[in-house]
Amino acid sequence: MSQRTPAYPIDSQFAARWSPRAYTGEAISDDELFTLFEAARWAPSGSNSQPWRFIYVKQGSAQWDTFVSFLSGNNQLWAPKAAALVLLLSKKTHVPAGETEARPARNHSFDAGAAWASLSLQGAQLGWRTRAMGGFDKDAARAVLGIPDDYHLEVVIAIGRQADAAILPDALREKEQPTPRKPLAELVADGHFAF
Repeated sequence: MSQRTPAYPIDSQFAARWSPRAYTGEAISDDELFTLFEAARWAPSGSNSQPWRFIYVKQGSAQWDTFVSFLSGNNQLWAPKAAALVLLLSKKTHVPAGETEARPARNHSFDAGAAWASLSLQGAQLGWRTRAMGGFDKDAARAVLGIPDDYHLEVVIAIGRQADAAILPDALREKEQPTPRKPLAELVADGHFAF
């Protein structure tokens, strides 16, 4: 298992959280799932627009196979063992406080990312692992779920209890470990663009 060692002191939850693909298939209760959504609800949001929206299905529900069918390639090999699949959307417009006309929400995806991070960290604290997938058929999801054009489809999030990597196909099993991060020197610059 890959070791993650922060260069500066941070709360352990940040380095401990990672996105596995091996899940047990254990069910998640509505209370547990909505605790994750509640954490996401409190994410920071530009102009308090809160553009994130979540459409979820739990394993065994009538729409489960439909959600799985949207997933691309290797995601269909492991995601069906998750407890829930969640489509994260962001609303591309908002009506500012005191106004009546909608304006473009320039940071809708950025804010939705903050909500995803909050959901993922809350899940990890409760023993639920999460993995966000960009590999899915956005056009099919939009059509089948009746999503208006004013919403951007961000990712599908798998939520589940982590299983042993041995349940995965060989190619995925080799990847089943926490990934490293680039050093801060490649990510942070003082005063000017230096990358």
